[in-house]
Amino acid sequence: MAKVELKQPIVDEIKELVDGAQSVVLVDYRGLTVAEDTVLRKQLRENNVTYKVYKNTLIKRAISGTEFEALSVDLEEPTAVAVSKTDATAPARILAKFAKTAPKLEIKSGVVEGTYYDKNAMVAVANIPSREELLSKLLGSIQSPIANFARVIKQIAEQKAGAEA
Repeated sequence: MAKVELKQPIVDEIKELVDGAQSVVLVDYRGLTVAEDTVLRKQLRENNVTYKVYKNTLIKRAISGTEFEALSVDLEEPTAVAVSKTDATAPARILAKFAKTAPKLEIKSGVVEGTYYDKNAMVAVANIPSREELLSKLLGSIQSPIANFARVIKQIAEQKAGAEA
């Protein structure tokens, strides 16, 4: 069996992984201890982010012709891939937060919702709250004036009821 035939299932696996992904982030993981890597993988798994290490040439083959093809320029040195199909900012957010405690971890680049971001831009993406956080803030800002209005109406009703008694 030829080497290409042995590698094709891995290329297909990577293609399937990135297919429909909202974001793909490349990471340099060299220097992480096994304990740090275990903690990182657990945090990513809890947030529905897939984190795997593949050979750069196989990643290049798999992303060729996709919206993630721009990542090919950063596929040097050992690379891990963090992929999220549900929350576009989750991989960047979790990896950036973890990198504060494990300085050996370094975000190389990423594609978030079809747009390529370099190392520095990924730091900005990491600071974007999750969709759920943004929605809860929006709901809170809408709810606050309504609650205040309801309190004022209630006080006016109580005052009128007290004046009539």
